[in-house]
Amino acid sequence: MPVNLTANAISAINAGDVNSKPLVQVLDIKLIGSTQERYRLLLSDSVATQNAMLATQLNDRVKSAGVRSGSVVQLIDYICSTVQNRKIIVILNMETIITDCEIIGNPKMVSESDSAPQISAPGGAHGYPPAGKNNNIGVQNSVRTNFSNGKTASFQNSGSSIQSYPPTIQPPYQPSPNYKNQGAIMKNEAPARIIPIAALNPYQGRWAIKARVTAKGDLRRYNNAKGDGKVFSFDLLDSDGGEIRVTCFNAVVDRFYDAIEVGKVYVISKGSLKPAQKNFNHLKNEWEIFLEATSSVDLCTDEDASIPKQQFSFRPIGELENAENNSILDVIGVVVTVNPSVPILRKNGMETQRRILNLKDQSGRSVELTLWGDFCNREGQQLQEMVETGLSPVLAVKAGKVSDFSGKSIGTISATQLFVNPDFPEARHLRDWFDHGGKDTASHSISREIMAGGSKNEIRKAITQIKDEGLGRSDKPDWITVKATISFIKTDTFCYTACPIMIGDRQCNKKVTKSGNSRWLCDRCNQEFEECDYRYLLQVQVQDHTGLTWVTAFQEAGEEILGCSAKELYMLKYETEDEMKFLEIIRNCLFTEFLLKLKIKEEIYGDEQKVKITVVKAEKLNYSEESRFLFDVISKFHRTERYNEISYRRY
Repeated sequence: MPVNLTANAISAINAGDVNSKPLVQVLDIKLIGSTQERYRLLLSDSVATQNAMLATQLNDRVKSAGVRSGSVVQLIDYICSTVQNRKIIVILNMETIITDCEIIGNPKMVSESDSAPQISAPGGAHGYPPAGKNNNIGVQNSVRTNFSNGKTASFQNSGSSIQSYPPTIQPPYQPSPNYKNQGAIMKNEAPARIIPIAALNPYQGRWAIKARVTAKGDLRRYNNAKGDGKVFSFDLLDSDGGEIRVTCFNAVVDRFYDAIEVGKVYVISKGSLKPAQKNFNHLKNEWEIFLEATSSVDLCTDEDASIPKQQFSFRPIGELENAENNSILDVIGVVVTVNPSVPILRKNGMETQRRILNLKDQSGRSVELTLWGDFCNREGQQLQEMVETGLSPVLAVKAGKVSDFSGKSIGTISATQLFVNPDFPEARHLRDWFDHGGKDTASHSISREIMAGGSKNEIRKAITQIKDEGLGRSDKPDWITVKATISFIKTDTFCYTACPIMIGDRQCNKKVTKSGNSRWLCDRCNQEFEECDYRYLLQVQVQDHTGLTWVTAFQEAGEEILGCSAKELYMLKYETEDEMKFLEIIRNCLFTEFLLKLKIKEEIYGDEQKVKITVVKAEKLNYSEESRFLFDVISKFHRTERYNEISYRRY
């Protein structure tokens, strides 16, 4: 099939043309880049050649062999940038016209040091026979090309007569009408062309992106060897689904912090691209934009419906069991329980809030979500009020952080966003599932009861089996679940005074005492503070149809049993001296059935060995879920009995 490449395509692109959509041929493809795969192409218009970079979203074209050496392609979207005195074409979009084709024409090979395209015109001014000559020509030229794999290949036409159609001569590149008849254009005077976020790379001298702000971080101040400073970041999403983070420092913060609003669309240009710091940046982009004094951020007053409000990549809760610690991901679920908000003192002396709630989905699993800071009093309070009124809202979590401490859980970070009862397909599907039977479907928590060395499968036991089977007496602890009723709670020492300082992402929690100046002192942290934390240390007697035993419930489990924080209960008894209210809270828990997840381990106290039973999670019995569980047990029992009967008869 005879093919005519677009004449003068290389020279036109170098002159600034971005609209002609030329036909060119790929002579060579080379894989480059260490942190991310990128492909460099050698393009030909049959006379001249030019290096080009392929946008990362087009990498699959090469991997699937849709584009290869010899392919004829049409450039749809492209720009030409100057990098280190060399011009390079950045291909944003293209179409493959012919997958395999012999080398067309006699292109002049470009060297790495070439700063501009070179043209060889063997036949005429543009590499074609002069006008009036016979276009049925026999070509005996050969081309030698050094490819990236180190091999040298020769391409030679056999000399047979090939019909060549008169070429279409492209008109010279014309500047935009806005710049006609205005004399010479200064460098970078014309507005930059808007490109997709996925096409951004350091090879581009000038660029602009149009994107929506999906998240805006808090203004943070820092101090280092260079002095004091301030910084904030925001995340962008464009119509092609590309995401990137933008960061501003110091004077640039003053220019843009108040101007940036979540949900608004902006055109941003004249920033610098640097490698993304993956320790702090969870977006799937190897680059990060840093705005400078010359940067431009312009608000788009007209709403652009082509740019989505937000982009999610939800993971089922059941898959979180295998998620890596500290990974950032999106999750969606129905809120089934919300715990009270409790104050936490960080290591820097600042107090913050923490609230724990539980999510469940169709995977048959539930997970704890820990809210920190403003999330507790904003979305957390809203969710608590909804749950208390009998509603079970759908909650979508954007950019939650996975923790594997005591099982798998999710926590909020500064980049986290929470969406209560959002209106998109995943939320509507989850709501429909929950309202039509999912509410009564049994689910097993992947938080806290799944410990190191413990089984991921729930093991039901009766209380007397703890002693009869010698649980907890091996090298590793045993993890079981019992259905039991609380029959007694010791109220003389139900909590202790604890250190509120945060060490990393965990609270110290060591017992503190009052020093001589009436301040609380922690021997571990060697610090004093005005107020301490109060943490549960409940001694609880539980019983089932087989017997009774004593168990210990610490902070989270104590809150789940009593329904309030240890500080609230302490204040009722010792500060306000509201004995009636205190006793009412205790009585409301007595003779209530719970599903208790227990950790059982033998420990040495003095010279005596004792089996210690600790409650790691307490859930009030859901009779609907429990009935389903019992039906499943009965069904499995009958299947086993039937199998044994058939096996016995065969024997």
